[in-house]
Amino acid sequence: MAEDGAVTVYNNSVITDAKKNPFSLKAGLTQMLRGGAIVEVTNAEQAKIAEEAGACCLIVSEPIHQGISRMPDPSLIKEIKRTVSIPIMARARVGHFVEAQILEAIGVDYIDESEALALADEGNFINKHNFRCPFVCGCQNLGESLSRIREGAAMIRIQGDLSGSGNVSKTVKNVRAVMGEIRILNNMDEDEVFAFSKNIRAPYDLVAQTKQMGRLPVVQFAAGGIVTPADAALMMQLGCDGVFVASEIFDGSDPYKRVRGIIQAVRHYNDPHVLVETSSGLEDSMAGMNLGEDMIEQFAHGGV
Repeated sequence: MAEDGAVTVYNNSVITDAKKNPFSLKAGLTQMLRGGAIVEVTNAEQAKIAEEAGACCLIVSEPIHQGISRMPDPSLIKEIKRTVSIPIMARARVGHFVEAQILEAIGVDYIDESEALALADEGNFINKHNFRCPFVCGCQNLGESLSRIREGAAMIRIQGDLSGSGNVSKTVKNVRAVMGEIRILNNMDEDEVFAFSKNIRAPYDLVAQTKQMGRLPVVQFAAGGIVTPADAALMMQLGCDGVFVASEIFDGSDPYKRVRGIIQAVRHYNDPHVLVETSSGLEDSMAGMNLGEDMIEQFAHGGV
């Protein structure tokens, strides 16, 4: 286990022997996704649209159904792998290391240990150091993110809304929480870092590393409620390295235009002229992706 390996992908050092420093190799593979959008797809047709629109990676999911949600069918992953040439990610249940073993055997490029699926083990996450494949894990604060990195996560997904409502507010809240804690950490004296790491229940060495770097030691993406180019640009301007886009983006009349607009917004998040162009003419295609009356009622009363 290379406990300090995450530093090497940001301090201009060359990644050398993968056997001696496997975590650095995994972190380097996830760094290749920086500045891009990871698009969730449920079939080969959606995968082709997302690839043509410029997605940096696809995350394969089963179509929404009743009952326990598990990893996607291996045959679906294989079909999509044959259809596209960009990297493939797939979800495994939290703590279900056998699902992760299956996904690695299929040849996915990344595994997302996802809380969006049913929990397999409420008390334990997968020991991700036991796998060659880079893992992605979700978090809502700095303590969670550093704990997942200690377990071997090579990418952090700052997670917001999981309901598919199109409400980005929880994602914004959690991204600001992580970034705010990092800013507080950056202004601390060295002596205060010990108490801070204890308070957030995170490993001291990773807390100290985060303070030294001024950011998380690995790539950080945002997920949840990101359905417009403006949402995507907001996440980037708040300090994320990229975004996850849910499969609801394919429900409207022109999915290619919407996916392409979000990808362009991620790439040009500080250019208002590009954001104007990518945001124009999307209203009709956004039908069905806005908050329902019940969600608006909750929001009005301080819920959600």
